[in-house]
Amino acid sequence: MTIIRWLCTLAVLAMPSVAAAQQDMRLDTQIFVERVMTDLNGRERRILSNADRVAPGDQLIFVVHWRNEGSNPARGFAITKAVPRGARIDTSDPRMDVSVDGGAHWGRLDQLWLPTPLGGMRRAVAEDVTHVRWPLPRSALPGESGRLSYRAVAR
Repeated sequence: MTIIRWLCTLAVLAMPSVAAAQQDMRLDTQIFVERVMTDLNGRERRILSNADRVAPGDQLIFVVHWRNEGSNPARGFAITKAVPRGARIDTSDPRMDVSVDGGAHWGRLDQLWLPTPLGGMRRAVAEDVTHVRWPLPRSALPGESGRLSYRAVAR
């Protein structure tokens, strides 16, 4: 993936969604590349660095910071993020819902199907995921904040 294309993707990810604006929720996303290095003693060390240079196969970590900046509790809110085209999301988080059709339908990956070019259906795979979503388990009070993270692999 070219650096310009990757930076454009980063800019889109950092923009708050419409749902966030409607509920006065602020979403900020940071993206890191996780690299495994060996130290002088031969032990593996995991190092996070900025995602300004990404190569196929790189382990990516997305960190989403959220904050209710409104004066009312945010009820029934879900943090929703688009998955960059050049990333294959790790869908192992049991709290995460995924969409393979731009956010029209949601569920666990093993519950989603896509049409095939010949008129059949096939089970969706991680490469098909277009959006991820985490429903907040309760109301977010005014001023309350939190964060979540998820992993992906650069394709």
